Amino acid sequence: MTEQLKEAQNEIIKYGNIIDRKSFSPGTSGNISVRHGDKILITASGSTNGDLNAEDLILIDFDGNTVEGSQKASSEKLLHIEFYKKRKDVNAIIHVHPPYLSSFAAARQGLEEPVMAENVFYFGKIPLADYALPSSMALTSNTAKYFEEYNAVLMANHGFVVGDTDLKQAYLKLELAESYAQIVLNAKILGGAVLLSDKEVAEIQALK
Repeated sequence: MTEQLKEAQNEIIKYGNIIDRKSFSPGTSGNISVRHGDKILITASGSTNGDLNAEDLILIDFDGNTVEGSQKASSEKLLHIEFYKKRKDVNAIIHVHPPYLSSFAAARQGLEEPVMAENVFYFGKIPLADYALPSSMALTSNTAKYFEEYNAVLMANHGFVVGDTDLKQAYLKLELAESYAQIVLNAKILGGAVLLSDKEVAEIQALK
């Protein structure tokens, strides 16, 4: 095993633990991957993010074939593969089911309104992909069409997927998005958020 692969394993184990502690991925739900050269290191099917070890991490190629590892790769591997294919700048992907983001997914509502400056800056919008059976080609197709423009996507009646330059940045975006969903939900209880104007949105985007 190369030192680089060992580092990638440790990184997934580290953030799997954090994701579990935050209750972003209950039970055996969710999956994590990192790009490893022309391969992908991804969590095994049925693994628990808070209790990962090296045996739970499977190296696959971009056709979904197992290159290294004795377990079966995550059933959502096609979703990860397609995200990496569409975005050369994305090197880590997290797919989880956090309570607030999943609530919007269950209600089939995207997070597209300009409510918070930080979220306008980092996400622009978090769109909602149409429902399809988990792990299916239809789910991959429905979700992947957003990857070229967006780093984060809600999946109807399913969960949330986010990708970024590395696992730390992907995790930070997950944390920010979950907080955003909670704020939007709380604002609805208070009568609805006051949206940022087009001018204000443009000013925020100009900061990039």
